[in-house]
Amino acid sequence: MTVYKFASTDATFERSPGQTGDIFAGNVLDQRHGGPVTIGFGRYGPNQILDATIEVHDTMVIVEGRISVTCSGQTVDAGPGEVIAMQKGDQVRIRSHEEGASTAYVTYPHWQEP
Repeated sequence: MTVYKFASTDATFERSPGQTGDIFAGNVLDQRHGGPVTIGFGRYGPNQILDATIEVHDTMVIVEGRISVTCSGQTVDAGPGEVIAMQKGDQVRIRSHEEGASTAYVTYPHWQEP
């Protein structure tokens, strides 16, 4: 069995594909490691908005700050220690609040090509 441990300092952060805002993602485990999921960390600057169609099943754990996700007219707010799960095909608006946010995420399958 292979066991991994990661911290946000292990991630190399890049802007989410197609985005120009202060929103960054950094994979720490992905298809290069041979498993079925991607694990990483996200960073959102204050008051950022990301409108997206979710291409994979995406689970976010809020580490710091607050995140709101709106889908189909309903909004879910989450803070540290809470989880937001988004399903493939969901059209969402992800919003950070005035303090920004840090997240950890797991996606299935991989969201990014090697």
